[in-house]
Amino acid sequence: MTTTTLSVDRCRLPPAFWKSIERLGLRPSAVLQQASLPATLHLDETAFISTSQLFSIWRAIEAISGDPAFGIRMACETSSAQHMMAFVSALYAANYRDGLERVVRYKRLCSPDRLLVDEKDGKIFITSTWPGDTEPEPYISVEASFALLIELGRRGTGQRLLPSIVELRRHAPDGISGTDLHTAYFGCRIHFGAGKDRMILEAAHLALPFIDHNPEMLRMVSPALAAALREFEAEASFENQVKAALRRAFAAGRSDIATVARELGLSERTMQRRITAEGKTFRMLLNETRRELGRQLLSDLSVDVKEVAFLLGYQDNNSFYRAFREWENATPLHWRRMHAHGFSAVFRNGD
Repeated sequence: MTTTTLSVDRCRLPPAFWKSIERLGLRPSAVLQQASLPATLHLDETAFISTSQLFSIWRAIEAISGDPAFGIRMACETSSAQHMMAFVSALYAANYRDGLERVVRYKRLCSPDRLLVDEKDGKIFITSTWPGDTEPEPYISVEASFALLIELGRRGTGQRLLPSIVELRRHAPDGISGTDLHTAYFGCRIHFGAGKDRMILEAAHLALPFIDHNPEMLRMVSPALAAALREFEAEASFENQVKAALRRAFAAGRSDIATVARELGLSERTMQRRITAEGKTFRMLLNETRRELGRQLLSDLSVDVKEVAFLLGYQDNNSFYRAFREWENATPLHWRRMHAHGFSAVFRNGD
């Protein structure tokens, strides 16, 4: 089986992730500070981060813990009920193959990598790819992903399933304990210092039934996960990522291309190339975002028009008025008056 999904540079770490590292003795705020990110980011369940920022978090975890096997421990020492929802739902699958496909599909809700699961000659080859121009994935992140898939098989079947081979770019960890834990957990030959990260399973294992298979529970959980994935992918175009970054930049008083590229963890050149690939330019997205946000702000009758101009990053009211007249063929005040009745009705209805 080969699984493909949409690659978008957008990540969201669920509460289960932060609870997992906390149970293993790390403070999320300390990890985030080490990664040069806001120390309260873990408290915002709606926050998105870039791949570069995600990798910084993984590197911070390994640096603070000093444990090269920390990613493996996150997978194997977290109870089933406290794992991410994709993992929990997969435990209700019919067999290992079904469960594996569910995790691969719904992992997209957390990160933009694609887990590639290829079957050949009685073997299952598992690798991952990330959006273009992405730096190499941190070792600890790779091992956490591989361990999660092994945990799924072991907990689902009730058997201690072992991979055939695990190939890791990481060189053998310093100190005997790190190497020992890798070997003890996977229970197979580990090729450290490999050219790429890859895990190989026996295809026959995928037919093993899951002991907690529950069709009724799957019927309850699957539609919600599928809907969440559709919503995620619908919102996840690069254009929408740039627009979201622009809105944050407006709030900080900056809307230049360098600021937005930095917010997305990309170089200006890479960001320009990806915008062009979607048939737009940065100036077009800037104007579209200002227009959309301007209409939204003007819909709030408590916001003064001068304040709207400021919140959209204009240096003076005249520039805002000229731009708005081009967008709507009306001044901001005229547009607000034309729509005032609709706003009032909404407010009266309490929406």
